[in-house]
Amino acid sequence: VLLHVLFEHAVGYALLALKEVEEISLLLPQVEECVLNLGKFHNIVRLVAFSPFSSSQVALENANAVSEGVVHEDLRLFLETHLPSKKKKVLLGVGDPKIGAAIQEELGYNCQTGGVIAEVLRGVRLHFHNLVKGLTDLSACKAQLGLGHSYSRAKVKFNVNRVDNMIIQSISLLDQLDKDINTFSMRVREWYGYHFPELVKIINDNATYCRLAQFIGNRRELNEEKLEKLEELTMDGAKAKAILDASRSSMGMDISAIDLINIESFSSRVVSLSEYRQSLHTYLRSKMSQVAPSLSALIGEAVGARLIAHAGSLTNLAKYPASTVQILGAEKALFRALKTRGNTPKYGLIFHSTFIGRAAAKNKGRISRYLANKCSIASRIDCFSEVPTSVFGEKLREQVEERLSFYETGEIPRKNLEVMKEAMVQAEEAAAEITRKLEKQEKKRLKKEKKRLAAVALASSENSSSTPEECEETSERPKKKKKKQKPQEEELVSSDLEERAGSGSLPKRKKSLSSPVSDPEESGNKKIPKKKRKLSPKEEPLSSGPEEAAVSKSSGSKKKKKLQKLSQET
Repeated sequence: VLLHVLFEHAVGYALLALKEVEEISLLLPQVEECVLNLGKFHNIVRLVAFSPFSSSQVALENANAVSEGVVHEDLRLFLETHLPSKKKKVLLGVGDPKIGAAIQEELGYNCQTGGVIAEVLRGVRLHFHNLVKGLTDLSACKAQLGLGHSYSRAKVKFNVNRVDNMIIQSISLLDQLDKDINTFSMRVREWYGYHFPELVKIINDNATYCRLAQFIGNRRELNEEKLEKLEELTMDGAKAKAILDASRSSMGMDISAIDLINIESFSSRVVSLSEYRQSLHTYLRSKMSQVAPSLSALIGEAVGARLIAHAGSLTNLAKYPASTVQILGAEKALFRALKTRGNTPKYGLIFHSTFIGRAAAKNKGRISRYLANKCSIASRIDCFSEVPTSVFGEKLREQVEERLSFYETGEIPRKNLEVMKEAMVQAEEAAAEITRKLEKQEKKRLKKEKKRLAAVALASSENSSSTPEECEETSERPKKKKKKQKPQEEELVSSDLEERAGSGSLPKRKKSLSSPVSDPEESGNKKIPKKKRKLSPKEEPLSSGPEEAAVSKSSGSKKKKKLQKLSQET
């Protein structure tokens, strides 16, 4: 039997053949010594084939396939090409048992792991850059580092549980904060109780007690002026009056100023922790309404978050059967009952739900089983629905309420089919409403983006354009040019009239005044095209100033005088 070893590296797949298999398997300690020496290791191991990866993307795909125990097409082609055709005479050594089982199932090669294979792979990993020609230690390290970064990044990026991570962390922190706040509040009660022991009997709430200890300080300084503030803190006028009366006849010891400062600072810390606990609870409620709305509507945000945290993710919770959800959190009691052959627990974390607390003692097991069934349904709806809504959770909650009333009064609940039909109709309407709101938000966002881009473009154009004074100067310059051109036009008109007077055609002169005038000399030289001359009468209405009007009147009177002189001469 020929023994080959498959080695997966960041640069590619390598297939190595081992010499003298029987002796090596018998002399395992000697193999361990030969691993460190390159010369001795070459006598044991021979490189048969090496298939490098074409790109980093291909290397990442093959690494993911190997880690999941799947035979990649590249690995299949590599093994079928370089291993002998007689599969019964080949023994393939692999490092991971999962990939070994997959190769044996799909390709038919006998695979072996552990023992001498692990030692040989350790030596191959150590001397791999010397076994492959053209591969240096530096390039192999770079390839390993790049593949490690891309593999880790892909695992984090495509983690299906990443939405649930925030819920798991927040509920864990919330439980820890509850323990810490209780411990610190007991410390404040004991510490401040030396000075004002009667306050403990009046105030039961920990956060309120810490706020009062911070506000009162020395009980001897408490008077009628602080009664309003006491009422605000306690939200009860009778309790505020009782605190004021107790401070006057208290049996507590006197306390120094430095001790009061320390008590007040510690009380302020406890108050800030309790305030942060409230904000964290609101954050958890909003997160649960986004991730698991049906589960939170059915059993509450805190219990639902604890179930998700205990299962590891919402996907894992959805995979659990209802019997597992029922005793989730009571594993220790379950295994103890199985070991001692006692009664198994009826409920785990779902015991904190209000339904089990409201049920009678004989019905607690029934209602916990029914509630676990509905919780598993709600978790699956939240996990696999495209648009998660709380409609199904509310309907399931109504079913649990009806079942609870059935155990107490005997009123027959509705059938599950009827309730689910109603839930389906309402869920479709809710999903349509949610998509409509999302579309509106997207339209508003696009409008805001367009307005912002238009404002940016306008600002850039204003910056690039000239100032308003420069614009006025540029608008006045063409008017001045028009004024200069008018005397030239008058001279051209007069010269044209004189030439035509010699030919004796007076009626045509009047038509020539209304028609656009062109200079024969300039038309011969082609310095001024006719199109520009045609624009001159159209440009005249643009002049709206009083000076231009006066100029136009004077030019018209001069033309009339010249025409009269020409008519007298003719």
